[in-house]
Amino acid sequence: MGLKVELTRRSALLGAGGAIAGASLMTSNLAQAAADKQGAMTAPVARYQVGEFEVNTLLDGAVSVKEPQKTFGMNVDADTFTTTSAENFIPADAFKAYFTPTLVNTGSELILFDTGVGEGGRPARGNMRAALESAGYTPEQVDVVVITHMHPDHIGGLMEAGAPAFPNARYVTGQTEYDFWSGMDPEANGVTKLMAKNVKPLAEKMTFLKGGESVASGITAVDAHGHTPGHTVYMLENGGQQLLLAADTANHYVWSLARPDWEVRFDMDKEAAAATRKSLIGMLAADKIPFVGYHMPFPAVGYVASDGAGFRYVPASYQMHL
Repeated sequence: MGLKVELTRRSALLGAGGAIAGASLMTSNLAQAAADKQGAMTAPVARYQVGEFEVNTLLDGAVSVKEPQKTFGMNVDADTFTTTSAENFIPADAFKAYFTPTLVNTGSELILFDTGVGEGGRPARGNMRAALESAGYTPEQVDVVVITHMHPDHIGGLMEAGAPAFPNARYVTGQTEYDFWSGMDPEANGVTKLMAKNVKPLAEKMTFLKGGESVASGITAVDAHGHTPGHTVYMLENGGQQLLLAADTANHYVWSLARPDWEVRFDMDKEAAAATRKSLIGMLAADKIPFVGYHMPFPAVGYVASDGAGFRYVPASYQMHL
């Protein structure tokens, strides 16, 4: 049965009146729309499920940096760097670096992986405590703190005002990593100075792991040296699902992950770091395992696809929420 519509002169006039009223309302709304712009905003926490594990990525902060080829792709020519950047819709003269600790609630323990820049951070960083509280937790509730390596943006948040920031926690780190840095002169460099201040006072509460050993049931240490001598990543496995906490294996989703042979200034052993990237990223691509990258664009969770001789970063969407 068809639907017949008749437009009378009266309804047309009413329609015209409604349009005028609507226009007046729109004009009124526009007059009230001159509120101050608030600027870019990123939620400080994102939450995912890995089996029964609840995984929270926490935004410690992000900074914009100029002259990226002083940090990434140091062994390629400027034209290659510029072309690769353009192909991925990012500028070749600046980048944004993110800092993302991860909090895992196993159901029996609350485990924090890395602690961010901490109280000494610049205004755009050092916000991990606020992110933790946005996730619904307090520092006092953290049972275990795991340090993937000793760079300042990972150990900076261990102490606050000279006291442990997570007063009820035990601590876990790699044996090789701890031994390397603790064996140096505490005044040798910025890392050793901060380690002497933030890490060594907690040594009596620390457990030192090697690759293949476990932080807790379903959380296994994986050797990933190169970025630092004892850089360690962690595989989460629960309910038939996996997620790799990849720390600083790749520090940029194009200039490091997609091009694992490109040198990164912060990698202490650049050849070993490249080999680790190829191995771990290749495994993620082959097995379709999601990962958290400490410096990936927030919320820092994604997948890897093979792409010719390199790889392609695929940010997670809703896969882990179904």
